[in-house]
Amino acid sequence: MVLPLLWRRRVPRVGLLVVPAALLNFLFRPELLMTVAVAGVMGLHTLARHRVPHPAPLSAGAITGSLLVNAGHVAMGVYDLGGRAPAVGADGSLSYFTESFVLAVGVVATVGVADATRSREESRQAREAAQRELIAMERRHAAAQERAAVARELHDIVAHSVSVIAVQAESATYTTPDLSPPARDGFQQIASSARSALTELRRLLSVLRADEAGAEEAAPVVPQPTLDSLEALLEAHRSGGGEVSLHTTGTRPAVLPPSLELTVYRIVQEALTNARRHARGAAVDIRLTYDEDEVRLRIADDGAGPQTPEAGPGGHGLSGMRERANLLGGRLTSGHAGPEGGFLIEAELPVRAGAKSFAEGVYELRRGNRSG
Repeated sequence: MVLPLLWRRRVPRVGLLVVPAALLNFLFRPELLMTVAVAGVMGLHTLARHRVPHPAPLSAGAITGSLLVNAGHVAMGVYDLGGRAPAVGADGSLSYFTESFVLAVGVVATVGVADATRSREESRQAREAAQRELIAMERRHAAAQERAAVARELHDIVAHSVSVIAVQAESATYTTPDLSPPARDGFQQIASSARSALTELRRLLSVLRADEAGAEEAAPVVPQPTLDSLEALLEAHRSGGGEVSLHTTGTRPAVLPPSLELTVYRIVQEALTNARRHARGAAVDIRLTYDEDEVRLRIADDGAGPQTPEAGPGGHGLSGMRERANLLGGRLTSGHAGPEGGFLIEAELPVRAGAKSFAEGVYELRRGNRSG
């Protein structure tokens, strides 16, 4: 009888099936009544507590089995069958039927208590799950509200200002007919850059407003820049009077993570912006190296470069580049290129399967910012 008790939690069905075999043994060993009863009740409780969705069939089966075993034991005693069961009379028979009744009541009580306990546990788990879902919904709603507020600010302030810049730059070539060709080209470049910025803003706004009721009316998402977009970026820099060259080493993999291509593009874009701002007229040399498990990027100019690592209004250019590299599990360093001047940016971005995903990096970055 010890084995069924040991098995009752790990395999309650198998453990309980061993109990009927012990009940049959009770027909020939009446002194095992209490042992069999305790083992059966414990097995029934475990099965009803953890496994059986509807306890009524279990109770009926257990009661029927108990009555049959006791009836068989009485029959063996009355008719002197089996040799080992004591002969009993009517009073003895009544005593055994009384035991059967007590055992049946015990079975019903055991299964009922177990079922009630399981119902309370399931209700508690359901309440906890509903509470967790409610908290998650509240957090998603708060995040959506925050994104909507940011989107409104971007639309009302930044997008409007950039639109004014684009319109004024385009109209300058018509309202001022005596502009020199370089000045005219400069205004056209300003207008083109403003239109590109508006396109990026519309893409960002469409993402920020994805959870709003009018998401279907948001501007269509513009494809993100890739490595194939670098040439257009360099040409735009040249059109603005800058000098830039791109040298590629190694074989570009057929498929690169989109987040890596976007990161390379943004780093180059920010580096060219810094060159125009802090080292106008400087020559920018970009070297892109493809290795088996990483992409290396080296950007150097021969100008003065930023006076401090985060020079310029806002001071977020270089830190933004470092964060983008960190999100991919890579690293980015920046500083003066040498004693003769110039500024150098170097980045190493892994492409191996084990590199953290962009989404995981964003989550870690936001969590770190909030905790700090």
